[in-house]
Formats: sequence, structure tokens, C-alpha cells
Amino acid sequence: MTAQHVDANTLTALVADATTAPSLHNAQPWSFRYLAADAVLRLYADPSRALPHTDPDARGLHMGCGAALFNLRVAACAAGWAPVVRPLPDPADPALLAEVTLDATAPADPALAALYPALPRRHSSRRPFSERPIPAGLRERLCEAADAEDAQLVFPGTWHVQELLELVQDAEGREAVDPDLRAETAHWVRSGPAGGSPASDGIPVEALGPSRYGPATAVRDFAAGHAVPGRGWAVFERNPHLALLGTGRDGPADWLRAGQALERVLLTATDGGLVASMVSQTLEWPELRRVTRDPGSGMAHVQMVIRLGYGPLGHPSPRRPVAEVLDVVPSRPREVAYEGVRGDDRPAGDGGP
Repeated sequence: MTAQHVDANTLTALVADATTAPSLHNAQPWSFRYLAADAVLRLYADPSRALPHTDPDARGLHMGCGAALFNLRVAACAAGWAPVVRPLPDPADPALLAEVTLDATAPADPALAALYPALPRRHSSRRPFSERPIPAGLRERLCEAADAEDAQLVFPGTWHVQELLELVQDAEGREAVDPDLRAETAHWVRSGPAGGSPASDGIPVEALGPSRYGPATAVRDFAAGHAVPGRGWAVFERNPHLALLGTGRDGPADWLRAGQALERVLLTATDGGLVASMVSQTLEWPELRRVTRDPGSGMAHVQMVIRLGYGPLGHPSPRRPVAEVLDVVPSRPREVAYEGVRGDDRPAGDGGP
């Protein structure tokens, strides 16, 4: 393998594409470090952006970083390179989630490159969807997308979908009486510019969607209990199209793999004309997560519940500038760092590894 060195503009573009990935509460819990001498791009978890009450075991953090890793693979393939990924390469450094090199001699994966146009179009939609059926062929494509990343996607039957909606209500009731959880969620809702500058993370008001009216819905209301001026009401679909994404095991490597599978499913759905939102409420309570699994499938551990359908596009959520999430370690000690990208030897983020 011949590792491909990249220039500053290319490196910035790759990381910008990677960070279009979804993450819990749009916390964006990732940072990158480019080792110029070795042409290696490292992906780190940023513990300063963890959600200790919502995600105490950091499962969701790993999935968000896995989604960013998948986007990086897509962007690399679209540029004509074959990304070579080493997940969790250093057992002594659990915050180092992956090392990526770009193979200049191997062919790029055309299936990944074909998903590139979907990157800027994929946004979580918390608006009502129609109950129009998803064609069997598209469902099959989504299942194949998960399988390609060594995960499993299952569309549960009607009775289990209704059970999932009841579990969501249970989870929301638990959150309503947990002040720490409520405060953590409220911290990531952006009701307006802070200090005159637009937010670069969290969930903007425009992306909240309308308040729900009528029967239970799988859509999380991030502004529950808080009035949002100008926010309307809507009736959501009674029989949502839900899919369970799962893995055979349940550790950091599996969570990282599940994040890549999740993003592959979401980009495939976007390419197929669907919109989606994540239903993570039941997975944040261990006893509810266990019963989220569809007993009719062989899925061992549910990593995400996905709501899919036809409906209005979601509003884009903000992203942190690349300069905040990328560091470059120059080839030589006195070499000038890439312009616009930090050149110190620390990964981005307060408290990063």
C-alpha cells in the first residue's frame, strides 16, 4: 500500500465532509489529528462533548464518531482513494477510535463514492411524515447497507411498532422526572445566538419540528416543557415506519461499527428519497433497551431505532469549523502548520486525549 499524502485544502474538505455526521444532541463528540509524516488521519473521541446522563457508557458517542468515520470513507472514495481503516488501534488509548490512511494504489469503492451527493442532503427531520409505504426494494437496499457494515437492520411488524411507541412514552416519562437529564438536554437546544454569534453545535429551534398533537409519536421533543415562540403544532403519523439497527455484540468496537452502519443506512435512505430521524429515547434506559429488540429477529443488541418515511426535509443543524476539530502534526518539528488548521500536537477539544 502506498499512503497518499494530502494537502491542506484536501484535508480540510475531507474532515468537513466527515463532520456532517449525526450525533446525540448534535454534540459532535469528535476530533481529528493528521500525522503528516505518516500520512495518517486519526479520529479521537472528545470527552468534553460527552453526555454523561443521556449516554453514561459513551455508546452514543462512539456511534456518532463511527458515523463521522463512515462519511470520511465516503468522501475519500469520491475523491478516488481507497481508505484503509484501523479501528481502535491502541488499547492503551481508548479515546483513539480509528486511524485512516488513503491508499493511492487500490481502487476506490464505487458504492461508497455513489453516496457522496447524499452527504449535504442528509438532515434529521422531526416533522410529520406520510404513511406512504416504503417500497420493498428500497427496504432491501437499506438492509443491505447495514449488512455491508457488519450490522443488521430489521423492520418490525405493526404490533412491535406500537409497543415501541409505548416504550418511547415510558422513556419520556422517566426523563420528565429526572432533572439532570432534562438539564443536559436543555443545554444542547439553541434558542438563539449566544453572545451575538450563531451556535456551531446543538439543536437550533428551526430543527426542533412542531410540537406534537394527538397520539404518541416516536419523535423526540427536545423542547419539552419549554415554550418556543412561533413553534406550531402538528399531528404525526399513527403508524410510523421504524427500523431497528443492531449488532451481535455490545462493546466499543461494535458501537463504532454500528455508527458506520447507521450512517450508511441514512445516506442510502436519503439517496432513495426518504427522510429520517433517530429514536434513541428507549435505548438510554437499560431495561427498556432490552425489550426494544424484536423477538422475531436474531438481533442481539439494538443500537438505534430509526424513523423513516416520506416527508419534508429536516432543517440543517450547525457544524463546528474544521479548525476547531482538526490538528496537524507537521512532518518536521519546524515545519509551518497548514494554514487555517491548528498545528500543535494536541487533538481538538477541551480535555481531549
